[in-house]
Order: sequence, then structure tokens, then C-alpha cells
Amino acid sequence: MTRRPQAWSKVITCELQRPSKKKEMTTYGNVNHPSAEVIQTVKGTCEKISSDPADVIPDADVIVLCMPVHQYRDALNRLSPYIDRSKKEVFVGTVYGQAGFNWMVHEVERNYRLENVVTFACGLIPWICRTTKYGELGANYGTKVVNVAAVTPRNKFDRLKSIFFDDITVRWHGGKGEFYQACFLSLTLSTDNQIIHPCRCYGLWKRYGGKWATEDDIPFFYKDFDDVSAECMMRLDADYSNVRDAVRKAFPERKFNFMLDYLTLAEVTHNSKHANIKDSFKNSEQLALIKTPTVKLNDGAYGLNTNGRFFTDDIPYGVLIARWIGQEFGVETPFIDEIIEWAGSLRGEHFLKDGKVDLEYCLKDIGKTGIPPAYGINDVQQILD
Repeated sequence: MTRRPQAWSKVITCELQRPSKKKEMTTYGNVNHPSAEVIQTVKGTCEKISSDPADVIPDADVIVLCMPVHQYRDALNRLSPYIDRSKKEVFVGTVYGQAGFNWMVHEVERNYRLENVVTFACGLIPWICRTTKYGELGANYGTKVVNVAAVTPRNKFDRLKSIFFDDITVRWHGGKGEFYQACFLSLTLSTDNQIIHPCRCYGLWKRYGGKWATEDDIPFFYKDFDDVSAECMMRLDADYSNVRDAVRKAFPERKFNFMLDYLTLAEVTHNSKHANIKDSFKNSEQLALIKTPTVKLNDGAYGLNTNGRFFTDDIPYGVLIARWIGQEFGVETPFIDEIIEWAGSLRGEHFLKDGKVDLEYCLKDIGKTGIPPAYGINDVQQILD
């Protein structure tokens, strides 16, 4: 299902790639990409391509959302009326479990009286990947060594692993990328995208003003990771660690095996042993090809894309959720506040007021934020799946 069915090819190609030692760029359409060596080419055929959920959802046994996080809730409301209730079970999930995906699914389960849904979410996007040509060609730079996913009911994990998880990682990556079970809150408080993206963007803003004269001047998002961005990540991860500690204290009977600080999580998922945050990005072969998301400005220069998912996902559906949970547990989060207020100043958003999450502002429009009260969860003791 896609909003642009006319742009999709019947046959989809994915190239498994690794960075090339050559420095030239390759152009697809009007987009320049760093050159890469193609290791393997995988093709698949789309049986149905439609923008209408009635055309594709009723037959689906596994429904996977692959889209920006802030669009999950709307998509779930569009597809839920067409889920076949006569099936014993229908798996509904996402390749990235940021922002309490279980809260979103439980909301539509209530609203549409769905009783056969199994909810799942990958904790980290299993691979580093990019769209090369929309609807036709993609690039996959490799899988994480270890992947995690949350599933509810929990006893459905092994079933989903056999029909889906293994098929998207270990089958194509030499046995690497096996999935292990985690809980949804560990995913929500992960030190992945919602920490990495805002900190790197803030670091680029602090160092360069978020603007470059030419496209050649734009640093790579990860390969050129610097001390300024690393300092931002260290401070934000420290705030997150305080929130995670409060969660463990509040729920001592629960295991949060994968609710880890950034370097520990990187060691587990990538089998890496980096001495510091900056080296973990600069020395990553998987991440070397990722460019900084920018837009061309009216004066011909290039600026950070503040309308991209690094801002629309990772603030209202990322750090703001950690801010609310911390607030409810009495944890101060000074650098989370700094990031939220900086990003808000660029986009005209005001998520905080008088030292607290501004509930009136955050809840005035459906889908504006992903904090638990948006789903009717006003008691922090009810955030667990």
C-alpha cells in the first residue's frame, strides 16, 4: 500500500552494497550518491500495488509499516477497518519501534474492536538502507549483528521470528542479524535514532549554523561526526540514562535487557568496541555513505532540512516522550529540554511551558506528538505493554 502506486514498479530491486574505495559520486535521477560496490542483487515482485487499503489489507497476514514514525497513527487508522477479523491472527508491526508503537496499536484495537491483532516492532531498523530510486531500487548496506523486537502477546515471538524476522535479516546476510525479544518500553527509550539524529543536527547547527555554501561543503552525517556532536550525544544519553534508571526503579519486577546506553547498545547490536561516541560513527563502514539531509535555500546555499523526519519524528515522537516519562518520575532532563527548545525554535513549536510538557499544546491536534497522554495514558504506571 502506497500513496503513489503509479510510481512503483512491479519488480523491486535491492542492492546489497558496501562503500567503494573510490571517491566519485553516482547519480540516480537527480540525486547524487557516494559510489558503492554491489555485493548481491535481490529482486521481488509486488502482487498488488494500491493506495486503497481495501485492495491489499484484507488478504494480509503480516502488515508492516515502513514510513516516518509520525505517520504511524494515521496509517493504523486507515488500515484497521480492513483487517480480516475472521483470521486467527494478523501481525501488525513496524521496522522501527520508536515512540510506543504498542500504544498506537492498542488504540486502534479499542476503536475498531480488533481482537486478533499481534503487535510487533523492531527495536532498531535492522539494516542501514536508503532509497536509490523511489518505487524501484533500494540500497542495503548491511544488517546489525544483533537485532531486537518487541511482540505482544509475548508468546507469539517465536512464530513471528520464523515467518518474518529471520526472512529479513539472516537469510540475506550470511546468518547475521538474528532477532531477540525485548519489551516495547525498551524500544521507546532506545538510544538509537531519537538520540542520534537530533544531537547530530544540533551539533551541525552549533558548529556551522546549519548552513553550507555549496553541496560539496556539506559534511557526511556520520563519517564526519565531530566532537561537538559527540558532546551533544553524551549529554542527551546521560539524561536518557537517568530516565531509564527511574523506569527500572519503578518496575523492579520487569527485565529491560536492551534498554541500554548508546555505547553499550552499539556493542551489542554491532559487535563493536569503540572507546567513544565519535569513533563509533566515524569508523562505521555501514554508516559511511549516509549524507546530511539538507535543502537548497533561496540564496543558493544548503541548510538542514528541518521539515524532515529527524525533526518531525525524533522530537515529538522521540525525546519529548522521554521528557514526559522523566517528568512523571521526577527526573530532571536539562539537555533534553535544550534539544526540544532548539528544534522548536526552528519550526515554531512550543512543546514545553513553565518547565513542563505543555499538554494543552501537545494534545490540541491529533498526531501532533506521541506522548502517552495522546493515547489516554495519563498514569506513568500504565506505560508498560
